[in-house]
Amino acid sequence: MPIPGLRRGASLAARCRDLFSRSPKGVPYCPTPFAVARQMLEFASVAPADTVYDLGSGDGRIPILAAQEFGCRAVGVEINGKLWRDSSDLAKRLRLEERVEFRRGSFFETDVRAATVVTLYLLTATNGALQFHLASQLPPGARVVTVDYPVPGWRVEQQVEVKSENNVSYTLFLYRRQAVAAAEAATAADLREVRG
Repeated sequence: MPIPGLRRGASLAARCRDLFSRSPKGVPYCPTPFAVARQMLEFASVAPADTVYDLGSGDGRIPILAAQEFGCRAVGVEINGKLWRDSSDLAKRLRLEERVEFRRGSFFETDVRAATVVTLYLLTATNGALQFHLASQLPPGARVVTVDYPVPGWRVEQQVEVKSENNVSYTLFLYRRQAVAAAEAATAADLREVRG
């Protein structure tokens, strides 16, 4: 379901990065290419039992793709009223209301405790601002996938380069929420390694 005018090669990637850098909140609307969105969901091993949360869901492509192709439940969170309305309308037209929900609001205030997978295409600074919110609410084993921008201070489980429909490169970062005991053990191991 390509949207006209989106992703015309590397020049759009450069324009998106420019938008990100000039945005006062660091979260302008820059849609994830469909091929990259699909690879994000595959990279997180999304299955029908999962609940995917897309924070900053834009036109709704990731939640809709997750429900249609991966058979899971999905929630999109979008602060822009027009994008939220358009996404909600599209989910209704596609008869996905049972599996896809769009919430209008700030992802900084969204309850993500039901999420088993979270997708983000936000700046590193924004990911950093979200890290404590996610860490305090996500259940152990939950996966977080980001595009191009890592979550500062989090340990990357896997990183992979992927290509869009137009052969533009993107980097995906996969994180997994550890149980508290495992996180404390990993932190202790890191400290031992630093101390030598």
